[in-house]
Amino acid sequence: MEIFKKMEEHDYEQLVFCQDKSSGLKAIICIHDTTLGPALGGTRMWNYATEEEAIEDAIRLGRGMTYKNAAAGLNLGGGKTVIIGDPLKDKNEEMFRAFGRFIQGLNGRYITAEDVGTTVADMDLIHEETDFVTGISPAFGSSGNPSPVTAYGAYIGMKAAALEAFGDDSLEGKTVAVQGVGNVAYPLCEYLHKEGAKLIVTDINQAAVDRAVAAFGATAVAPNDIYSQEADIFAPCAMGAIINDVTIPQLKVKVVAGSANNQLKEQRHGDELEARGIVYAPDFVINSGGVINVADELYGYNNERAMKRVETIYDSITKIFEIAKRDNIPSYIAADRMAEERIERVRKSRSQFLRNEHNILSRR
Repeated sequence: MEIFKKMEEHDYEQLVFCQDKSSGLKAIICIHDTTLGPALGGTRMWNYATEEEAIEDAIRLGRGMTYKNAAAGLNLGGGKTVIIGDPLKDKNEEMFRAFGRFIQGLNGRYITAEDVGTTVADMDLIHEETDFVTGISPAFGSSGNPSPVTAYGAYIGMKAAALEAFGDDSLEGKTVAVQGVGNVAYPLCEYLHKEGAKLIVTDINQAAVDRAVAAFGATAVAPNDIYSQEADIFAPCAMGAIINDVTIPQLKVKVVAGSANNQLKEQRHGDELEARGIVYAPDFVINSGGVINVADELYGYNNERAMKRVETIYDSITKIFEIAKRDNIPSYIAADRMAEERIERVRKSRSQFLRNEHNILSRR
């Protein structure tokens, strides 16, 4: 892999390779862009087949966090860490404390949080060595489990998408087909049920399905049948790449809005949704409640303040649809454009400030 060529492709700022022989730590920190502020993004632990695969994942996820944080209105850039290893076998205290020291050495350029394969307990170990970590135990003044907040943001974003599709943001009487009923989707279903929506649910975990049926009167269907349901809204809340050539022709909905990451298998599938008149709420915006919540920890966590910030997801989704109409583009491109426009405004403002400072100093 030509690493610098890869970094130049999307203007990555920094890749940091971290190893600690005694603990087995092999980690890659990607800092994509710090125009808006320090890079915030979680630490993922995965048993990657090759080092190249780990690097690819780190840079892909790091750039995604730049867009997510920018679109969420946070004064934070984007970054991500991947740790190479089996999260079920290879974890130890020394590994995460060593990793915490590497983060501390970046002096605030990168702030981490939990992600796939890592837990609050892992973040607590990192916190032993650095303050540049969020998502730690509430005993340390953190926000705790971010899943319910992610669910609330997805609910708010779904209402904005409903307004675009139906002319009214009420979800009462709407039928929502929810794929996955896990840590985020279950509280999302609770919000929908309280508003009077009708729920169709599926999950590979039958116990999760049974729980939703009992609590919300949901209708259960087999996993492969969720796409073809007669519904108003499809809410992907499980795996990624589920909007694809096979599933799109089955959809009978007016809205796709859910908490799953990377819902479009390819960008052209966003074009296909647009062509079919299906309103798509871009995933990295609608599911940003969790990162908004943990970002509040940087100011001394305040739940009321964080939840008010999460409610701005409604405005962000609405703005995306406005940009899409303004520029005659699909919503997934509009979401990128919204993030890019914000970053560029700040970059220009910062450049102008530095020029002014230089002019002042040169006249002295």
